[in-house]
Formats: sequence, C-alpha cells, structure tokens
Amino acid sequence: MTGIFDTILQGVLLGGLYALFAAGLALIFGVMRLVNLAHGDLIVLAAYIILLLANSLHLGVILGFLLALPLMFAAGYLLQAGLLNRVIGEDILAPLLTTFGLSIILQNAMLTGFSADSRRLTSDGIETASLPLFNGVAIGIMPLLTFLAAVGVIIALNQLFYRTALGRAFRAVSDDPVTARLMGIDDRRLFAVAMGIALAVCTVAALFLGLRANFDPTIGPGRLIFAFEAVIIGGLGSLWGTLAGGIILGVAQTVGASINPEWQLLAGHLAFLVVLATAPRGLFPRAVD
Repeated sequence: MTGIFDTILQGVLLGGLYALFAAGLALIFGVMRLVNLAHGDLIVLAAYIILLLANSLHLGVILGFLLALPLMFAAGYLLQAGLLNRVIGEDILAPLLTTFGLSIILQNAMLTGFSADSRRLTSDGIETASLPLFNGVAIGIMPLLTFLAAVGVIIALNQLFYRTALGRAFRAVSDDPVTARLMGIDDRRLFAVAMGIALAVCTVAALFLGLRANFDPTIGPGRLIFAFEAVIIGGLGSLWGTLAGGIILGVAQTVGASINPEWQLLAGHLAFLVVLATAPRGLFPRAVD
C-alpha cells in the first residue's frame, strides 16, 4: 500500500508541472480559440532568459525569474499585436501554420544562441531537498512547490477571469466577439494582453522546469504535447479542468513507470486517448462554447 500511495503522490505532484505547462495554453484557447504550436518553445525560451539574467547580472534564479516575468509579458504582447493578430480569423489554418513556423524559428534561434548543450537552473540545493512523511515515503520540496505554484496560478487566473473587468472583457470576446466589438471592446488589444499573461505563466512553468530537470532548445515540442494533453483531458477552456488533466496525466505516467520504466510516456498517452475516446470534450468542459 505504501508503494501505491507513493506512486500516486508522485504522479499528482508531477501533474502540477504539466498543469503549469498547460495553463497558458488553456488561457489562450479560452480567450481567442488559438492553438499555439510554439507554446512549448516559448517555455524553453523563458527558461533560457531566466538563466541568462541570473548568470549575466550575477543574480539568483529567483531574481532572474522576477526580471524575466515583465520581459516575457512584453514579448507576448508584441508577438500577438505585431504578428498573430494579423492571422487570427475564421480560418484556423493560418494561425496554426504561423505558430508552427514560429516554433521552428525559436528552436533554431536558441540552438544558435545557446548551443545544443543541456542547461539547468540551480537554487541553493532546494532541488534535492525532501520532506519525510511516513514509512519511508518522502515528498520532494521542489515537486511540492511546483504543485502549489500550479494551484496558485490556476486560482489567480480564475480570479482574473471572474472577478475583474479585464476578465469580463475576456469572456465577452470569447463568447461573442462581434457583439463585444459593437460594445466598444478592442478585441485585438485584449488578445495581446492575454498572450502577455500567457507568456508570464510560461515563465512560471519555465522556472520549475529548469529547477527540476535539464533543458535544451529541442525539448519544446515535448512540453507542448504534455500541455495539450492536459488541456484536452481537463476540457478546452477549463482552468481547473487543466489542473485535473495534468494530475491525471502525471498519475498515469508514474503508474506506468512503476510497472515498467519504459511505459512511463506510453501510459500518459494511453490515458489521453482513453479520455478522448470516452469524453471528446474533456472531463470538465466549459458550459458555454
């Protein structure tokens, strides 16, 4: 029983990381119905920016992260205002192709600027610290912080969506963009703000990605797959569903790894396919399409 509990616990904590990967993707889809194929590469880019700021300015990782947050928000705003707003419309193919091209550009730019060597963020040994529970079961401090950060991000995004004027504008543009424009809402500016927030969330995900594992310029598509599966499992546009989707994906992977280490990724993909086959709209879809 102890082994089963430990496996599930580690899976839940891993799900927090996947929820962080997915939160920005869910936000963007919920606001503008955009599937950003460069999302994973933007997470990796944020990790490199944190590393660059921390090393070049001789700051700690946390200060580097705090400086990277406004930079990534500005990058997201400019990316949406200068590029993606030009291709968003009824045709979903144009933004898909644009973000796919952006993904390739980002990967090659990072390979040129940072080389193919893997890097990692470090912060005073907290990455390896653990908290003993019972019967030899221990919980890693970094996985626990990752999960708490994921919950905090989901709560903050929900508060933004349902307790602020900006959130009401987001929901209005998402539900009926034509009527929202007739009411004087500038949907293009809102899209840019949403992308800025999404990239700030990507920066949070990048911090915990870099503290928990090595990263290199080519791992972005893999992070995108995990994020996409968490969003689909939870239900498109549902933020709490995204957290649940990340947990389901993480538990499936740790259970698969406990049976056979080679089955870790396969088990997660199988869980995704089972949910997609039985509940095509996800487990917790939004009540309003």
